[in-house]
Amino acid sequence: MEQTICITVVEDNDVIREGLCELIATAPDFRLCGSFSSADAFLAAIPGAEAPELVLLDVHLPGRSGIEALPEIKNLLPDTLLMMYTVFEDDESVFNALSRGASGYLLKKTAPEQILSALRELRNGGSPMSAEIARKVVNSFQRPNYGPEAGNLTERELEIVSLLALGYLYKEIADRLDLSVNTVKKHLYNVYEKLHVQNRTEAVNKVFQRSQA
Repeated sequence: MEQTICITVVEDNDVIREGLCELIATAPDFRLCGSFSSADAFLAAIPGAEAPELVLLDVHLPGRSGIEALPEIKNLLPDTLLMMYTVFEDDESVFNALSRGASGYLLKKTAPEQILSALRELRNGGSPMSAEIARKVVNSFQRPNYGPEAGNLTERELEIVSLLALGYLYKEIADRLDLSVNTVKKHLYNVYEKLHVQNRTEAVNKVFQRSQA
């Protein structure tokens, strides 16, 4: 099978990095683009290099942490999807990573086959997270701390933004709310207009008062 998903690994632990690289390189639908032991080394290599479709990024790295490097990585590689891979499961690390551009969050105790499944899910439009992380996110949105601009949105619009923040796809939102996909998209267009934002991450940050700094 042709290897179509290009993945880069950024991990400072040599044993873990080599294990991830071998796991990815031997999967029939993946291709290893590169591996780096720090975010700084990865950022320095981006100009002129092939842009990966996915990045598996450790949080705790020498120099800049993975979370600190997220905005610059997203700026240089706007179409690349970023998956955090870490032992850290505290609320601050989780929400800082998600608010700065990460699309998924896996703990290092995740089994190899689950890592591959999560990467495929990420590539196919999902926001995969380890069960412990997903629970934190769900709990957060079940007790929402809405920002002042959330008052401009209807109850339905808030509901859709919350489901987007939890990683639901348009079709999944439509099915859950018994709406058409086009209706979901129209609601989101109204949300973006009302909040003066360009994408779902910015909308979630405004609605739930999460910083991108």
